[in-house]
Amino acid sequence: MEFKDYYTVMGLARDATPDDIKRAYRKLSRQYHPDVSKEKDAEARFKQLGEAYEVLKDPEKRTAYDQLGQHWKEGQDFRPPPGWNAGAEHAVRSAPRDVPGEGGGDYSDFFESLFRQGFSTGGSTRAGASGQGARFSAAGEDRHAKILIDLEDAYSGVTRTISLRVPEMDDQGHVVPREHQISFSVPKGIRAGQHIRLAGQGASGVGGGSAGDLYLDVEFNPHPLYRVEQRDVYLDLPVAPWEAALGAEVEAPTPTGRVEVTVPPGSAAGRKLRLKGRGLPGSTPGDFYFVLQISVPAADSDTGKTFYEGMATQFASFKPRAKLEGQP
Repeated sequence: MEFKDYYTVMGLARDATPDDIKRAYRKLSRQYHPDVSKEKDAEARFKQLGEAYEVLKDPEKRTAYDQLGQHWKEGQDFRPPPGWNAGAEHAVRSAPRDVPGEGGGDYSDFFESLFRQGFSTGGSTRAGASGQGARFSAAGEDRHAKILIDLEDAYSGVTRTISLRVPEMDDQGHVVPREHQISFSVPKGIRAGQHIRLAGQGASGVGGGSAGDLYLDVEFNPHPLYRVEQRDVYLDLPVAPWEAALGAEVEAPTPTGRVEVTVPPGSAAGRKLRLKGRGLPGSTPGDFYFVLQISVPAADSDTGKTFYEGMATQFASFKPRAKLEGQP
C-alpha cells in the first residue's frame, strides 16, 4: 500500500488555509468531474480529490494526517504505525455537500487504514452496532530538542528555562509559530547523550488524544578547563620541571572547588593523578583526573640561558630520545 500525499493531489502547500482547500476542491472537482471531463483518468482523479478533501477540510483528521505525513513521501510503501487508530472511530460523510460535484465515499485502502473504524458510504453509516461514530483521536507526537548545559550544572543539579517555537493555527487558519517557555530541572549527575523527558510537552493530541512528550537531548557546553569522558572528568595540570622532578604540593581547581594536589617526585608529562569519586555524581560516581603537563620556562634572559646551559652540562648523559634510537 502506497502513501498518498493529499496536498499534492489538490495542488496545495502544507500551510494552506481552509479557504484555500475549499477553492482548490471547487476548481478541480469541476475540471475532473466524470460527466464533463474528457480526460481518460478523470474518474480516478475525481475520487482522489474527494478523498483528499475529506481529510484536509476536517481539522482533526488533517492534524492527524500531518503528524503522520512528516515521515512519509508520495508513493512510499506505507503501513500505519502500531496503535495508530486503536480505540478510535470517526464517522466520515459519504461526500462533501457544500461544493458542487459530490465525490462519493469510494475511499482507497490508504484512507481506510487510517480512518476505517467508522465511516459511511452511500448514506449508510457503519460505526459499530449503534451506528454512531465517535470522535477520531490520536496521541500527539513526541518531540526532541537539544540543550547545552554547563558541566557545573551536572555536578549540582539546577533549574533552567528554555523557549521553544511551536506551531499553532491562528483564527484565519494559518499555521504560525508561537514562543513557548518551559521550566525544567537538570538532575544531578546527568551525562552528555542522556535526555530529560518532559511529559505532555510534545505535540498536542487530536480529538482528545494525549499530548506527546518532549525529550531534551543533553550536551555540555565546551569548558575552558575540563573535558568529560562518560562520568570521568579531566584537567590538564601544568607543573614546573623541578616540581615534576622533586615532587611538590600544588593547588588546582575542580568543578566543586580548589584542592591541594600532591605531585610525586619523578613525575613525567602525561601522568594521571586520580581523585576517586570526584567525577560526575551518580550511583557509581566517576573519578577526577589531573593530567600532568610539564611547563618549561623560556630562556629569554642571560640568566635563564646560563641556567639551561648549566643543565645541559650537568645532565650530559641524559638521553630524552633513547626510545627512538634504532627506529627507522
